[in-house]
Amino acid sequence: MLYAAEHAMGKIKVRQAFPSAQVEFLDPFILLHHAEVKVSANTNHLHEGVGPHPHRGFSPVTFIFKGGVHHRDSRGNNSVIEAGGVQWMNAGMGIIHSERPPHNIQEFGGTQEIIQMWVNTPAAFKKEQPAYFPRTRAEIPYSLEDSGKVRLNVVAGTYKDVKSSIPTHSEINAYTLEITEGADFLIPIPRNHNAFIYLLSGELSVKGYGKMEDLHAAVFNNDGDGIHINAKTGARALFMSGTPLNEPIAAQGPFVMNTEIEIMEAMRDYRMGKMGILIEE
Repeated sequence: MLYAAEHAMGKIKVRQAFPSAQVEFLDPFILLHHAEVKVSANTNHLHEGVGPHPHRGFSPVTFIFKGGVHHRDSRGNNSVIEAGGVQWMNAGMGIIHSERPPHNIQEFGGTQEIIQMWVNTPAAFKKEQPAYFPRTRAEIPYSLEDSGKVRLNVVAGTYKDVKSSIPTHSEINAYTLEITEGADFLIPIPRNHNAFIYLLSGELSVKGYGKMEDLHAAVFNNDGDGIHINAKTGARALFMSGTPLNEPIAAQGPFVMNTEIEIMEAMRDYRMGKMGILIEE
């Protein structure tokens, strides 16, 4: 089990499940940050969250669990997604974006809870045009398991006969799980996938791994057909699996490439304005 230790990112505190001392990368998954932020009622929402910054070479994915996120980027995308939704962005050749609390965050109790996941892009697609795929909770297909005790939202990939509409560059399954106490269910995993589950809240028992508490991640071996979960309490979790790319990884700052030279090129292109300009209004 991996404990998500707290890290400071400017004035925002996040919990980082990986990279960690135990797991550097879980190919194709690069980074997992979990943040729960309280936004003061008398603050300007443009001064909160994460301001304009660049990305290249991977997909920064934001899962929204409480409140909402206002996404803007240098390609003209501008949208607010509320709790239960996702903002899936392929950074491609380079894009600048910001993620702020929406102007009406106080209508949601002033709380914003998100997970940001960095999903690596195969080398062949790292320089393609950026793309942004926002989905509301209502637009994400789901499956009910164990007589409705589990709602499994299929954000990406497939689950049984349920398929997401978000395109990915490699085989990726991403599910958010809303679990009732006493639920007992199995999540199938392709044998060629790397997989993990991150528990935001609650307590689970994972067969072969034992008790799992909130703010921990479990990384699974590639030696079975799925994971068997029993819920000791109500719980919320993120499950992801994917085919490893088996490519070199060079990650520095907001860029994930294959070589250090490509990292330097990304920094140069950003400074030259090749990733565009984002002016927030």
